[in-house]
Amino acid sequence: MSFLERFFLGDDEKTATNTAYMGIEEDSAVLFPVPNLSPVADSIVHRCSRILMLSIDQLHQSFEAEVPEHWRQPKDYARNLVEYCSYKALRIEAKRLDHLDDKEFSLLTFDMMLAWEAPDTDTESLLKEKVCSSNPESEDDDDDEGSLFYESATRTASQIDGKKTVGLEAFARIAPACAAVADPITVHNLFDALTSCSGGRLHYLIYDKYLKSLYKLLQSMKNVSGKSNNYKFNLTDGEIILDSDTKSVMQHNGTSTKPGRLTLTSHALYFEASGIASYDKAVKYDLSKDLRQVVKRELTGPWGARLFDKAVMYKSDSVAEPIFLEFSQFSGHSHRDYWFSIIQEVLNAHKFIRKYKLKRFQKEEALSKAILGIFRYRAVKNPFHSTPSHFKSILAFNLAEKLPKGDKILEALYSHLELMQMEFQNHAGLLAISEEMPLVGPLPDSLYALTRMGFLLLRKEDNPANDILVGNVHVGKTCPLQTAVRESFCYSNSVEAARATFYQVKVEDINTNLAVIKDLLFPLSEMGKLLQFLASWEDPFKSRVFLFSILFLLYRGWIWYTMPCIFFSLALCMFWHKHHNIGKPAEVFRVSPPPSRSAVELLSMLQDGVSQLQTNVQTGTIALLKLRALLLAFPQTTPHVAASLVIVAVAFSMAPFRYLLALVLLEVYTRRMPLRKPSSEKLERRVKEWWSRIPAAPIQIANPEYNNSR
Repeated sequence: MSFLERFFLGDDEKTATNTAYMGIEEDSAVLFPVPNLSPVADSIVHRCSRILMLSIDQLHQSFEAEVPEHWRQPKDYARNLVEYCSYKALRIEAKRLDHLDDKEFSLLTFDMMLAWEAPDTDTESLLKEKVCSSNPESEDDDDDEGSLFYESATRTASQIDGKKTVGLEAFARIAPACAAVADPITVHNLFDALTSCSGGRLHYLIYDKYLKSLYKLLQSMKNVSGKSNNYKFNLTDGEIILDSDTKSVMQHNGTSTKPGRLTLTSHALYFEASGIASYDKAVKYDLSKDLRQVVKRELTGPWGARLFDKAVMYKSDSVAEPIFLEFSQFSGHSHRDYWFSIIQEVLNAHKFIRKYKLKRFQKEEALSKAILGIFRYRAVKNPFHSTPSHFKSILAFNLAEKLPKGDKILEALYSHLELMQMEFQNHAGLLAISEEMPLVGPLPDSLYALTRMGFLLLRKEDNPANDILVGNVHVGKTCPLQTAVRESFCYSNSVEAARATFYQVKVEDINTNLAVIKDLLFPLSEMGKLLQFLASWEDPFKSRVFLFSILFLLYRGWIWYTMPCIFFSLALCMFWHKHHNIGKPAEVFRVSPPPSRSAVELLSMLQDGVSQLQTNVQTGTIALLKLRALLLAFPQTTPHVAASLVIVAVAFSMAPFRYLLALVLLEVYTRRMPLRKPSSEKLERRVKEWWSRIPAAPIQIANPEYNNSR
């Protein structure tokens, strides 16, 4: 062990780390019947056998009996065996109240991740080569970067012994087995938060620091919930305090402003105004009821001026006017964003409960997921100073609302809760078995994890006599919930790529936006001018020719083929651009800037009405640039759009127009009827998600002397 590693590790950490490194060599001395098993995987199998109090042969026979044959193929045999043994052992280890604070537990789970990543000798050698090539050691680079002691201890420690790190897939397979450690919905984002300063590989020191931080936070919040008499409100059965802010939170209610203490629980938001010696009676904002509640970020300032982005607005049917909660912070708005996220998480969790009409264990399980997610958020935010981005939230219900196809995640979660309810009703024991997707080695879920840690979400008469053990992990295969999350994340990559183009084409000046729209609509404006010219009869000959042409088309019945011809022309144009522009960068759209304005004119544009108009114009600009990108066949969805236009053209050519018109009117008129409302909302969401992942065509503002000729 190097000097730097001993410098950052305390005495306990040194002993435990040495035990982890030496344990593999000691356990690997015992032979195991599976050939080509890596030393760390062999060590995990032996350690799991000791935890389960089974011999190696008994554990191996159990694996052969419980795991289906197609999961015991030679290609994945070692990895599935590691998963099976790990899930079985963690099922026992997670029952201990202090397992998160136990060094042996953190070492065991981390070694399980190492064993999953390198289950056999061939995979281990390939992984070593990959890690060595991605982390080259160079003393010259260290000299150029400066002294390591000027960087954070976490980052420096993560650079020591880089081979003892795990990747995303290993963390995502093992960590959700313990409900307190990670959730299958947000496990990928949690890994990104933990490895933000370690190059995408998780070091043991960071992982152990995260578990200890989470354990201390859980113990602290359990003590806070047990001393609820310090607050000026009474908690209902199963209500848990999630966080409390005593730092000069200002509540703006109309013209009145009061400082006080803000407390968030699993059911409500409480504000206690500051009194002379203590806090006044709390005002409760119930988040569990269907009161058409809205929570969003808001600007505040003195005398109603919207200057500082540090407030959260709460509006519902229970309050006469919106309530503004201002969080004092000298710089930035990260503290406000944190509170906004956790309030929204509780609100979304109860929205999910009401949507699927969850009762008893299902309801408490959904709340437990939200509670543990908030605790994980706090455990990562405080020690690691990590703030998630748009699609990187580690709050499950917030993430499902943000991600494209997030409703599929919630549907998969509801199916999991239904499976849990069936097991309670049928008294089938501890295993939840399905013919389509068998569950091998189920582990404790969120409700059971919180209950074991001392958080009582259920009343004593509702607590089952036996342990609640319904798992959402599968040996050799991802569960439906993880499959839905993976599909949604793949879809969100296109949305993120398209979102990056928005910031490149957004123009703050409203005059410049109008100039962009004018240039984009140049062909249509010219066509409109031509029609206006023909309708004005300034040139009688041209007007007569146009009139007789329209009459002839109507007489011959050719007018019905106008739309098919337009769609075919657009589709052919898009296919031609797709073929012509393969491998070429997107053509930059140049715009002539408008004339400059005086200072007085610019100040007048700061009014709220003009600001709203500016936002609408920006949205219209992006929409037109997206259409330009589709027309020029730059996004990947262009062939699908062109094919759709061909299908629509065929429909217009085969069916009478009056029938199509009747169908369109029928579709629009019956869209909001109760029978079609759910399917219509889903269709609208799919269209919006498809539209959001279309990139905008790039633009460039030309110099004033540039003249764009067409």
